[in-house]
Amino acid sequence: MKKVLGIIVNVLTWVILVFALLITILVFSSGRNNGVANLMGFIPMTVESDSMKPTFKKNDLIICREIDDMSKLKKDDVITFWTIIQGQKVKNTHRIVEIKDEGGTISYVTRGDNNSLDDEVPVYAGDIIGKWTGVKLSGFGKVMNFLRTKTGFFICILIPMAIFFLFELYKFIVTLIEIKKPELSEDDEEEIKKRAIEEYLAAQKAKEAENTEKTDDSTETDTAESAENNGEDPEENKE
Repeated sequence: MKKVLGIIVNVLTWVILVFALLITILVFSSGRNNGVANLMGFIPMTVESDSMKPTFKKNDLIICREIDDMSKLKKDDVITFWTIIQGQKVKNTHRIVEIKDEGGTISYVTRGDNNSLDDEVPVYAGDIIGKWTGVKLSGFGKVMNFLRTKTGFFICILIPMAIFFLFELYKFIVTLIEIKKPELSEDDEEEIKKRAIEEYLAAQKAKEAENTEKTDDSTETDTAESAENNGEDPEENKE
């Protein structure tokens, strides 16, 4: 049972470590890439509005992927791109409703599934961040946003990693202690068993002697009491 629990603890520890490392990579990569995290071409994005309901909604986490060949994009694909909204450059994720080719320049007309009008600003190849893979995690966007804060990073990443390394250090020290312990030969083991048996037999003999002594004392006491009751001298009975 102890061995099984040890295996479970090890597995959980490594899962937490791998998760912490992945989040660390995502946080640092997003910091170097205008807030866009990238892990081997996969891009996790937190949905900021309900413009794509019911496909996905605010605070969902969606997974996009980098696009190597823009010519493969087609109508009804969902893409994440940079656009201008109220004078600010922001990320947006909408569906392609039309592809335009104006003198060899390709642009994409997009619209949210929950919107009745197309987006005002056309999307060009240089604006596109990635294409939605169809993967979404409902509500997990809030978790990702929290992990990207200093507090979330400290609580959920740094502390688990510190616990992991302390646990591994403890196991390393225990292993060193075990290695330094002298290994017993078969003769040594037999000698230890022999001593244990001798000590056990000696203890049993001592116990038996003690019980015998108590029995003798009890017999003498009973004899004395009987003699007194009969009006006899206990010393004469002994003779």
